[in-house]
Formats: sequence, C-alpha cells, structure tokens
Amino acid sequence: MSILKNHATLEKNATLLLIASLAVVTVGGIVEIAPLFYLQNTIEKVEGMRPYTPLELAGRNIYIREGCYACHSQMIRPFRDEVERYGHYSLAAESMYDHSFQWGSKRTGPDLARVGQRYSNEWHVQHLISPRSVVPETVMPSYAFLKDNPLDTSGISAHLVANRRLGVPYTDDMIANATADLKAQADPDADTKGLESRYPKAKAADFDGNKQALTEMDALVAYLQMLGTLVDFSTYDEVSGSR
Repeated sequence: MSILKNHATLEKNATLLLIASLAVVTVGGIVEIAPLFYLQNTIEKVEGMRPYTPLELAGRNIYIREGCYACHSQMIRPFRDEVERYGHYSLAAESMYDHSFQWGSKRTGPDLARVGQRYSNEWHVQHLISPRSVVPETVMPSYAFLKDNPLDTSGISAHLVANRRLGVPYTDDMIANATADLKAQADPDADTKGLESRYPKAKAADFDGNKQALTEMDALVAYLQMLGTLVDFSTYDEVSGSR
C-alpha cells in the first residue's frame, strides 16, 4: 500500500512527475540505443545488392525532384494482400544505399519496390507521357517534358562522391568512370563490359526510344527498371536472412 500512497504523491506533484517521467524515458532510451553502438552493422547483408549505376542514380534524383515519392512508396509490408499484389516484402538491405530512403505506407499510386522489369521500357515511357492512355483511372500527371529535357551529366561524379561520404561503397574506379558509364548504359550499342563489371545486373538500353539524345526520361526509366531486381528471392533464406 505504501507504493500506491507514494504514487499518489507523485501524481499530485507536477515537478516530481516530470522528473520521474524524464528518468523513465532516459533509462528506456539508453536500453534501446546503447546496444546499437556495439553492432558493426544493423542491416543484414543480402547478396546481389550494389550501389546505383550513375544513370540509375540520376534517375533517382529526378524521381525525388518531381515528387514521385509523394504518391508512390517503395516498401512492401509483410501482409498477405501486399505480398500477393506486389511480391516479396521489402528488406532493409534493399534500401541500404538510399539517401534518403523511400519507405512509407502512404500511397495514391501503387508501390514501386518491385516494378523493375515488370513492364517494357516503351510502357514506362508511354505511361510517363500520357498516363491515362495506359491506365485510364489514374490521377497521375503527365511527365512528357522529361523526354525533351537533356540529362545534365556534368555533376554525376560529384553525386557519387557525396554518396560515398554517406557510406555508399563507390570506388575510385566507379567515380572516375561515372560519366562514361552513364552514357554507356543509355546506349545499347556501346561497350558495356566496364559498366557490367562495376555494376552487376546493370541493364543497358535506349530507355526513352530516342538514340539521338540522352534525356531525363532515359534516367528515370533506367531507375524504375532496376527497382526490386537485384535480390534473387528464389534463393533467399527467410530464416537466416541470407542466400
């Protein structure tokens, strides 16, 4: 009973209640946060993950610039309805090189975590130019201007450097060849041996259908086409979290 009496005293005294609340929050925070300092990595490593190619990174920058994240998430939750519609639930490792990550549950349009290679390049281009010609019920606006906007490649090396400072494992070789790799991925006739050695599973193509120009449409479609394609879930062990 003495504990209950003391508790009543604590509740009636605003200052003591504030101090006690802060003490509880502090202890709880230390218990949750302190162990993280002793872990080398809080994200499980999954085979297949690699940094974005320069063209994919440029496309991701455009994706963020145009606010695509406001209507599309990139996080498939482990619920039956989502897994059946979109595919395997998202892994933390799939976003380990994202700054900032695109997780979230607010959606106006579908989740895009597994959209890569589900549709052709032509489908994506048409969908971005005239969304309702492909999906009549969509409220998505047109992004036709992306096909007319030349892609600015002048600062791509700096983007790789900035990401490396944030922990993305871009090598000196990747940075030195950033512009060449970007242009090679958008040219199906280019020599892509160097690109493929630096970025396994990178797909080279004329993404926007116009070989005469390298556009922002090329970059955005290249980014969309790689989403969810790096991890082979047919060999993924859900118990151990590895392959």
